[in-house]
Amino acid sequence: MFGVVFEAGRSSVATPPAAGISAAVPAARASSEVGVWTPQVIGEPYAGVLRDSYRTSREITRASRSNFYYSLLALPRPLFRDMCALYAFMRVSDDLGDDVDRSLEERAASLSQWRVDLDQALDGSAFRHPVLPALADVVARHGIPRECLFAVIDGVQMDLEETGFESFAELSDYCYHVAGAVGLCCVHIWGFDSDEALPLAVECGRAFQLTNILRDVAEDARMGRCYLPREDLRRFGLTEADLRTTQPDPRFRELMAFEAARARTDFGRARRLIPLCHPPGRPILDAMIRTYAALLDAIEARDYDVFSHRVSLGHWKKMAIASTAVLRHHARRLLRGERG
Repeated sequence: MFGVVFEAGRSSVATPPAAGISAAVPAARASSEVGVWTPQVIGEPYAGVLRDSYRTSREITRASRSNFYYSLLALPRPLFRDMCALYAFMRVSDDLGDDVDRSLEERAASLSQWRVDLDQALDGSAFRHPVLPALADVVARHGIPRECLFAVIDGVQMDLEETGFESFAELSDYCYHVAGAVGLCCVHIWGFDSDEALPLAVECGRAFQLTNILRDVAEDARMGRCYLPREDLRRFGLTEADLRTTQPDPRFRELMAFEAARARTDFGRARRLIPLCHPPGRPILDAMIRTYAALLDAIEARDYDVFSHRVSLGHWKKMAIASTAVLRHHARRLLRGERG
């Protein structure tokens, strides 16, 4: 579930429970203070609470070792910290939906409570999970639209319904909730120069999510899930049952190539987002685009055989992409005489 930009659903990271710990995290004194919560300007216990929240978020992110984590290393320390807070929220949200030890009804109830917890945290009235103080601080300082965070929870809820998608329009709506909304949060943290960045961020998220879906077709099919539009399956003479085979046939390869071309189109548009972001965010976005494009390359290089084993990029490949992106953008800034 919830592959998205963060690959949250594929991690085995243990995260703190999302309920029953309200006493552990004090509430803010007033919602207006959340945006200025930093250890330098407030007293205890709130400074300690915020420091602990950022620390917890950083530990969750580091433990994930996702594609996203390696790209984060391209950020200046303050933005790295803020992105860890965002990732941790996504991680906890996804864990609530992925808890196989609980029934679908129980998971849905947990997501409903998580929505309430998020709403109260953003208002600064209560913090019922260790990652929420840091998230509220990041949202307030960067002006992240609250609806983007609630859209993420809606996306996890959509996964619980397991109804699949009839059309690409329906799949695109799902991609917005689990990936596009994340992209919007990211560009608000990095900073951007034009409103043109917003729809491009959504398309960038869709490119990442489509790549995740193509990589996980076989794995999802074994679990009774299909994220590819049914209209596309019919176009190539396939059924959802055909996806549970162990060998790709020509029809399947044609279907995968068709969907991969859609992702390529989105990747092409996503690259237009890079110069619209403020300079500190450009290397990470470049690294993320190149990482997911490389994953799509790997899927295509295997002639769309996602059945024999899960296609992935190695640790050093991810590190190489991230470090190259940093060096490339720093070199460009030096050549232009830019500082910072």
